[in-house]
Amino acid sequence: MPTPKTGVMICGHGSRSQAAVDEFAVLAQKLPAYLPDDWLLDYGYLEFANPVIRDGLDRLREQGCERILAVPGMLFAAMHAKNDIPTVLNTYAAKHGIDVHYGRELGVDPKMVAAAGARIQAVLDANPSDVPLHDTCLVVIGRGASDPDANGNVSKIARLLWEGMGFGWCEIGYSGVTFPLVEPCLNHAARLGYKRIVVFPYFLFTGILIDRIYGFTDQVAAQHPEIEFLKAGYLGDHDQVLATFAERVTEQVGEVPPPNCAMCKYRTQVLGFEAEVGAVQESHHHHVEGQGASAPGSNVADCALCDTFCTGLCRLEAQDAHDDHHHHGHDHDHGHHHHHAPYPHAKHPHGPESVRKTKA
Repeated sequence: MPTPKTGVMICGHGSRSQAAVDEFAVLAQKLPAYLPDDWLLDYGYLEFANPVIRDGLDRLREQGCERILAVPGMLFAAMHAKNDIPTVLNTYAAKHGIDVHYGRELGVDPKMVAAAGARIQAVLDANPSDVPLHDTCLVVIGRGASDPDANGNVSKIARLLWEGMGFGWCEIGYSGVTFPLVEPCLNHAARLGYKRIVVFPYFLFTGILIDRIYGFTDQVAAQHPEIEFLKAGYLGDHDQVLATFAERVTEQVGEVPPPNCAMCKYRTQVLGFEAEVGAVQESHHHHVEGQGASAPGSNVADCALCDTFCTGLCRLEAQDAHDDHHHHGHDHDHGHHHHHAPYPHAKHPHGPESVRKTKA
């Protein structure tokens, strides 16, 4: 049976800012290059701008499309992606008897994190400094929604950027609806003692909210001349954003990775952990399996490394001994055959090595 003629519909939110509407249109113009040649593409907005979603669907239907693969032109799924757009699509499909599929939002995806990392790296490269990343605070600003799931995804993206790039600290704020808003978030970050603060809006397009984020950044920077504030660019039409949009379309009729695999560092390139793709995955609990607290040295009560509570110092000491053992080339069979990939930020001032200061 031949494949039905396929149309792709990108469903944007719309904006009162003409510049934002123009940028969305550019994205729609660039996306066909990432899709099969014989698929048609159109777009429309939910509100504030023309064409509306229905207009784009009309154009695809008039060109003979029998199957439409629609996706929300949105970073995360909150009310618009979960309720408003599906209602428009379902109403249209029922009225015209046409097959309309609906894909998922861009979401937490390694390609989106890579695009975000590139925007942050670009502003760091454009403003060379002797301030190391460990002395730099990243501030990620999301849209903000009345949906805690969407807000939580901003935090997850922020964490992936923080850990992937190795910033000293990270704060998350939102441009509206929820908390903390941009100004209180930046005021808080300014009190943390970092010499540099990089403000990154995790947004697709320009508009009123981007102006607001940069405006508050300038305001807080003026109050803190001792801190260097950098304004990173928003996502825009970065090629990794376009690739994610294309995947959201094609995965509706193709392979979908299992839910816990899309962000897995062993399966795909995750920012900062690229070297671990395809690493051998094995259980690292085999050497303590079934031993319990009776194993030699495993009883916390027998440990004298820490004064009042377990700080985790023994893990570092054991790791040192393990490393020395391997480095001196006499690796006897001690029932521990594998080793972990080195954690890229082991030396982070707030990280694994920081407990050493308790026992010099």
